[in-house]
Amino acid sequence: MGKRIGLFFGSFNPVHVGHLIIANYMAHYTTLDEVWFVVSPQNPFKTKKSLANMYDRLEMVNLAIKDSDRLRASDIEFSLPQPSYTIDTLVYLKERYPDHDFVLIMGEDNLAGFQKWKNADIILRDYNILVYPRPSYKAGELIAHPAVTRTDTPQMELSSTAIRKAIQAGQSVQFMTPDTVIDFIEKKGLYSR
Repeated sequence: MGKRIGLFFGSFNPVHVGHLIIANYMAHYTTLDEVWFVVSPQNPFKTKKSLANMYDRLEMVNLAIKDSDRLRASDIEFSLPQPSYTIDTLVYLKERYPDHDFVLIMGEDNLAGFQKWKNADIILRDYNILVYPRPSYKAGELIAHPAVTRTDTPQMELSSTAIRKAIQAGQSVQFMTPDTVIDFIEKKGLYSR
């Protein structure tokens, strides 16, 4: 029996409560059955040096969602050619899981620049996109596209960058990310230098 799977792409460097709230909202308040956190090995637009090891980032997602029955962590892009483009991942997932219906999850900020993506027109033709609002961002004209649905996901002004900076400065990040993730970061010495 096929499921509707929401694909939430990101570096998750580290995963935080903002990501978790978005994923949980999408899994419970939309037509999706599950949400998969697709951990990116390397975003074509980000430099590699600021990224924690991809297996550490995957493990932090697994630790953060271990109590959820509708959220999954996916390392699907780890084995695909680098840098990974969303269209290639979608085609690969469709071949591997032909019964599932895959839906993209993205923020308004990403939707605004979506036309620059590789094969954006094909993605819009073949896939639905669930958009979550981002404070101080405009979604642009694509928000009116029939493949795009804007959701009422709660908004949060929290970023992985802010968490990394706080850790570097020796400040508390309690409640910004689950305790299991904080323990893992401390044990591994991530982001502290």
